[in-house]
Amino acid sequence: MELSPADLEPDRTALGIRKIIHVDMDAFFASVEQRDDPSLRGLPVAVGGSSGRGVVAAASYEARKFGVRSAMPSARAVQLCPDLIFCRPRFEVYKAVSQKIRSVFLHFTPHVEPLSLDEAYLDVTDDIRGIGSATRIAELIRQRIHAETGLTASAGVSYNKFLAKIASDQNKPDGLCVIRPGEGAAFVAALPVRRFHGIGPRGAEKMARLGIETGADLRAKDLAFLRANFGSQADYLYRAVRGIDLRQVKADRARKSVGGERTFERDISSGSALRETLEHIIEIVWERIERSGAKGRTVTLKMKFNDFTPCTRAKSLPRVIADKAEFATLSRDLLDAQLPLPKPIRLMGLTLSALEGEDADEAAQDAALPVLQAELPF
Repeated sequence: MELSPADLEPDRTALGIRKIIHVDMDAFFASVEQRDDPSLRGLPVAVGGSSGRGVVAAASYEARKFGVRSAMPSARAVQLCPDLIFCRPRFEVYKAVSQKIRSVFLHFTPHVEPLSLDEAYLDVTDDIRGIGSATRIAELIRQRIHAETGLTASAGVSYNKFLAKIASDQNKPDGLCVIRPGEGAAFVAALPVRRFHGIGPRGAEKMARLGIETGADLRAKDLAFLRANFGSQADYLYRAVRGIDLRQVKADRARKSVGGERTFERDISSGSALRETLEHIIEIVWERIERSGAKGRTVTLKMKFNDFTPCTRAKSLPRVIADKAEFATLSRDLLDAQLPLPKPIRLMGLTLSALEGEDADEAAQDAALPVLQAELPF
């Protein structure tokens, strides 16, 4: 059944107003390295491999001033910042710090939905400590994180997850932003569409061609226009630009997969270019796998051709994948089996799924569905 615009509006009486905080650590991995080695403070630091096919897992704010970003090939990062200092990742240290941060969250609410080692949603609608306001809770969380870890965090406070996440990025680093009930639509209207979660560089370019630069421009388009031009993303865009997000904070949120994908500036089809790109994606995705501690049995290769036709291929083992070398071999085999491609592709991605602890039937169903992944901003 087709949904109408009215169907996409929330029933505020039924839902009530939630109090949501999104906490995001500032340049987490790089900040831990600068904390533990005072000689690195104030210098451009990247966490990741410094040679060969190495990639940047995280960059300090000093490095970001030069344009260095996470998921960037290390060779490109050095071109942008010749004085860049590389540190090898220490995921066990980052996990230990993350556990301390998680304990801070749980002091204020049991409703914590971790997104990664360095960010989480918190629902503080039930004020279990009697503090009085979500804003004050966010301030106390940031103070306590700094006192216990020596690190800074930014936070966004609002009445839904979409707005809280946008707000946490508004005053980074070491900042706080609050979007109160009634302010969401106006706040979103002033934002460039690139700030919307899920809109990457190519999506922003497409919107620009359609005359959409800001949230206000997007809101001016009706649902039929959005569906005609953005397909399955249309309903999300329609709601988001109105400051609406009905998702709940789920403390028992189970990770279904770990992955990443890259949208190319130019479509590619040659085997050598595809294999080189795949190697970069392998590096980045395996770092994410190590970071999350995930163990899984299925590798999925995702490609999207230049006419937007998707192509997904997967390979599963009867046991968990042993290490990075085995993950890489399975990934390469999946790509080689598709070469030569019938037409150029505009996107490539990898995921690890059928994770430990996941029901086998559920994993099989998930493998057949599109996976929402983080865009790799190369």
